[in-house]
Formats: sequence, C-alpha cells, structure tokens
Amino acid sequence: MTSVDLGIPVTRRTVDTSTRPDTPYLVDRFGRVATDLRVSLIDKCNLRCTYCMPAEGLPWMKRSEMLDTEEMVRLITLAVRELGVTNVRFTGGEPLLRQDLVDIIAATASLPEAPRTSLTTNGINLGRFAERLAESGLDRVNISLDTLDRDTFHRLTRRDRFEDVLEGLRAAKEHGLEPVKVNAVLLRGINDHEACDLLRYCLEQGYQLRFIEQMPLDPQHAWDRAEMVTADEVLEMLGAEFSLTPHTAERGSAPAERWLVDGGPETVGVIGSVTRPFCATCDRTRLTADGQLRSCLFSQTETNLREPLREGVTDAELARLWRETMWAKAAGHGMDREDFVQPARPMSSIGG
Repeated sequence: MTSVDLGIPVTRRTVDTSTRPDTPYLVDRFGRVATDLRVSLIDKCNLRCTYCMPAEGLPWMKRSEMLDTEEMVRLITLAVRELGVTNVRFTGGEPLLRQDLVDIIAATASLPEAPRTSLTTNGINLGRFAERLAESGLDRVNISLDTLDRDTFHRLTRRDRFEDVLEGLRAAKEHGLEPVKVNAVLLRGINDHEACDLLRYCLEQGYQLRFIEQMPLDPQHAWDRAEMVTADEVLEMLGAEFSLTPHTAERGSAPAERWLVDGGPETVGVIGSVTRPFCATCDRTRLTADGQLRSCLFSQTETNLREPLREGVTDAELARLWRETMWAKAAGHGMDREDFVQPARPMSSIGG
C-alpha cells in the first residue's frame, strides 16, 4: 500500500536546480512562469455536491494544522513581493466559511503593487458578505451554479440553498465584484440538458458563464471518463440554439476557450481540462490551507511550507523552497496517460 492509497501527500523530492536561470520568478523547466497564486483558505464546505464529496462530508483539517492569518498573509506577501505573483485567487472548500477571510483579502489588496484578487465561492453566503468583500479590495468573484432548477440543485448539492446562490450572484453584481463569472459542471443525465438555459440566464443577467469538464478530484474516486460531458459536447449543445464563433483575443494562460455568442460582444467559456488540456501555458502555483505548496492541481507531491515557517526560517529560505517546487513542475497533468493516478487530496482540500 502506498502513501497515495492512504491519502497522505508525498513530500517533494530534492530537485536538481543547477540549470535553473538566475531569476527571482517562479519559472519551470518548460519555460512557464507562474504568476497566478491559488490560495485554498479552508477545506470545509457547506454543500455536499455529489461530484465533490460524500453526503457525510470529509475529515476536516484541524485548526492547528491550518495557517493562521499572519502566516497566510506572510506567504501571500512573499509571493507578490519576491516571486512575481500578480493574481491571487482565494478558494476553498468554501472560503466564506473562514472567519478571517476579509482580513486576508484586505491585507493582500493593500500590498504595494497589489495583485488582482478574486474569490471562488458556492455563493451561499455571498449575499451577506459581498459589500464587505468589495470594501476590503476584492476585485471579482467566480460562483458555482450547475442548474437553474431548485430540485436539481437540491439533488446535486444535498442542500436546499438555491435561492441563496441567486441572491449571492445579484449581490456580487450590485457591489461591483465584476466580471461576475459563473462556473457550471454538466453531469450526464442530470443537468446536461440545461446548457442552453444556463447560457441564456447568464446573458440576461450580465454574468460570464464558464462550463468546466468534470475532473477526477472526488474523494470517492467515482469519476468515469466515459460519463464525463466533454467540451465538444457542450459546444454541440450550445450550437443548437446559439451561433458560436471563436474569440479573436489572445487566450494566453487563461483556462477557458472563449466563444462569441451570436456575434458578441457577450461570450461563453469552455474549460476542457481533460480533453483540451492547457498545461503548456499554465501559470498557476497553489497553496493549501495547511501550508502545502503544489505546482499543479494534480500533483502527487507537495512542499511543506508550514513547518519551516513555524520553525522561524527566513523569507529567503521560503522563497527558495517555492522556486524549487515550481522548477520541478511536470510538463502536464497526465490525465491522458494510462498510468494516471488521481491525487490523494480531493478538490475541497486543494482549492480550485
């Protein structure tokens, strides 16, 4: 039995950095530079989405294992000031469950040469928090919404909170957390018939819709490639009612392929992480709530920053560990390989 079987992250092995260029930035061996930091603030969630976790939830991190406010802000500050990070996205679990969320965002937004900040949320508590988040300096939000049917929402999330999500969307727009992006995952035989309805709703409300292929990040390991609704299928569904033309803007490192809807200017995005991987342009680095550094969503290894930080090492040493971790980043996530192994951590523990 391996450590992965037991759900224990594997410690990053020592990497040869002798050929690494002399730069402070987070470069890797394939010429990519990480400028987008994804920060998972908490692993807990107040939904139980069927494709994300079991009905009873998961064993949550202990408070003592999680980075506190000062530790989290120190690492984010280091990433921005010393490592070239220009975008910070706060994720979970559900980040609005973290009590010091506003303080962390405010500290990030007040940094010299402050990064662009965003928040990925299920939207349930956003109606109550949107104004405070905007005042703290948050730039925008991504909100998960897989269905427009209340009963289907209850079936997918195991919670009757559909109206709260709609209120969260409205509040985000009202308080200027724009563009308001909506993330939707289509599941075969459950909500895949709603693709056009979701797009129509977002166009009417002024939200930007992004369809995301379901990824193998569930703790149940129930993901089945054959059952996944693919990017091609999503585009075919949308094409039945809308005219889609490729967006002319350079995609860069953006995960979504964008399409003009009926000639534009409105767009829809499709994130084909499985069938249309964008690893070659990936610019992400990831920090988990318990202070583990990951170079990829699907990494089998991670670097422990929490323990060195608590042992009193300098920022220079933390920066060295961060640079070495990103230098060792793999060329791709490997989902197209027969020997692909799902990461030990589920999505709720890694962050989106």
